[in-house]
Amino acid sequence: MARSRRQILPSSPLLDMVSSWELSLQAADKSPGTIRSYLDSVRVLARFLSERGLPAEVEAVGAADVRAFLDASTATTSPGNAHKHFRNLRVFFNWLIAEEERTTGTPMAGIDPPKVSGRTAELLADRELAALLEVCSGGSWVDRRDTAIVRVLMDNGMRLSWLAGLRHSPDVKTMTGGERVGDVWLDRRLLRIARKGEDAYLVPIGPKTAAAIDRYLRARARHPHAASPWLWLPVRGITAEGGERRLTATGIQQMLERRGRQAGISGRLHPHRFRQTIALGDRL
Repeated sequence: MARSRRQILPSSPLLDMVSSWELSLQAADKSPGTIRSYLDSVRVLARFLSERGLPAEVEAVGAADVRAFLDASTATTSPGNAHKHFRNLRVFFNWLIAEEERTTGTPMAGIDPPKVSGRTAELLADRELAALLEVCSGGSWVDRRDTAIVRVLMDNGMRLSWLAGLRHSPDVKTMTGGERVGDVWLDRRLLRIARKGEDAYLVPIGPKTAAAIDRYLRARARHPHAASPWLWLPVRGITAEGGERRLTATGIQQMLERRGRQAGISGRLHPHRFRQTIALGDRL
């Protein structure tokens, strides 16, 4: 008598679990950048499976399906990106099993992580991040500014040009053409990134970052150049083209390097190091 194939019981689509996993990650105090990275991996996997007619349900996804996804990610993006997806999906499927949403074991078992060649990533250790926050912990408006910038980078590793391009309006409820004025929406814990020729998009920040920006804004309001439309004010006079008083991308990089030396962090401190570190999980 022929052996019947194991029957896979109906289960929820992977995408239906994303909102629940997001709540679980938030409850675990993961940073917004880490949460975004985790959820992105699940969404990209689900889209890959659906486009190829492969099973995209919680119980049905198998090792061969995930392996095909990782191989495609390596080929079309980069080994580093595929390795990130591998790490994130391993956490996701372990969570599904712990929540008893999946009973068939993890499909990640037996899958080797994608090989990443080249220079070793310069990750920031928790003690280095703690030291960085410590050297910025004074009460001056500059200390408050630098703390807020570091917190934003710890949350999402934002590009320097985007960080320097943030605008501030004292009244976030002011409406122009039906839209908010300014890019800092602390009541919603969001920063708005306006890119040239592209639609603006919203970047989430954590409660510690929102509190740090609020603390800076209270000191900024007393600054002689508080009327500047730019969020980050410079220490000295005019630093941008056109006579605008703002901290430029170059100024932010110089600040990071100076604070990094003060904190005893080896190597050059730059936003990409924060982005590399975000995927590892808990931050201060």
